[in-house]
Amino acid sequence: MRTPLYEIYSSYPGVKMIDFAGWEMPLNYSAGILAEHRRVREAAGLFDVSHMGELFFEGEGSAEGLDWLVTNDVRGMEVGQALYSPMCAPDGGTIDDLIIYRLAVDRFMVVVNAANRAKDLAWMRDESRPARAAVERIADRSQEIALLAFQGPKAEAWLSGLTATDLAEIPSFRFRAGVLLAGIEVTVARTGYTGEDGFELFVAADRASELWRAILAASEPRGALPCGLAARDSLRIEARLPLYGQELDASIGPLEAGLASFVRLEKGEFCGREALRSLAERGLPRVLRGCEMIDRGVPRHGYPVYAGGEKIGFVTSGERSPTLDTFIGLVLVSRERSGIGSEIEIEIGGKRKRARIVRTPFYRRRRADNEQSK
Repeated sequence: MRTPLYEIYSSYPGVKMIDFAGWEMPLNYSAGILAEHRRVREAAGLFDVSHMGELFFEGEGSAEGLDWLVTNDVRGMEVGQALYSPMCAPDGGTIDDLIIYRLAVDRFMVVVNAANRAKDLAWMRDESRPARAAVERIADRSQEIALLAFQGPKAEAWLSGLTATDLAEIPSFRFRAGVLLAGIEVTVARTGYTGEDGFELFVAADRASELWRAILAASEPRGALPCGLAARDSLRIEARLPLYGQELDASIGPLEAGLASFVRLEKGEFCGREALRSLAERGLPRVLRGCEMIDRGVPRHGYPVYAGGEKIGFVTSGERSPTLDTFIGLVLVSRERSGIGSEIEIEIGGKRKRARIVRTPFYRRRRADNEQSK
């Protein structure tokens, strides 16, 4: 599958393309992964994330139906607010993690991970039937919408030159529809997946290429770069943002992944609540932690983790951090062996390499006064 921007970036000299969840996507452009990563941290970078899915809940009962499906509090959302939430099975395992946008009192857009779109849609339609809540319509409009992400400390300033809208008035995890960017109607959301300030831009698929070119024409001469999936991954690891299939999956619930603040056990009934409440009461047997390598080596997904000669878990994600210039990883390990400063071993290339449990996120930016947390 290809996004509406494929013809643009596939023609760039030096672009490296890969298959990602069935989509032909840029891994990196000619500047390289390190340059793209650092440019987002220092200035701004533009990503095509149109492979993500957009599902719409519409009609009376939409809030109640969606609230049943996810762990966070949908009914408490304001119009114009975005909300991050895991979505769990009855056993507490994670089906996906989502961002929900409240477009109107009875209308929501839900952005789902690309590889999970069909599975999520089927699950949502089944689990939010009128027996639980009267959702009138759940529609998949992913083919109609393209999604661009412009991320970095300069993103607001450089994007502001393309619009009369005061982007500074859009706080974190809020959005505004009907914004004209370079004369193109866009929904502008102050959300992202890099640990930096910035925006995600929802645009009609047939206007995506025009918007991409306009943003780069205005910002590339000032230092912005087009960025690929590799930089997106390294940026999110530094910020300790989970990736479905690594930090979250059917066997890893949100409490183990350190997402307790997005699990509202007190809100009332929702799918997976009893399993999650029971787990919280019993105590977590394993937890997600950050580690920094003492010995040289890159911790990769699935590598076993040891302490005192005993296997205590595995690596979920790892990389050489461009910002910290050291090897870092996220590990799902026994809670009893997860203390900050504890030494562990990771099996890399058949050898056990030393690492140390450290606090996360590995990188945290300073927030502006107008921003609010999730």
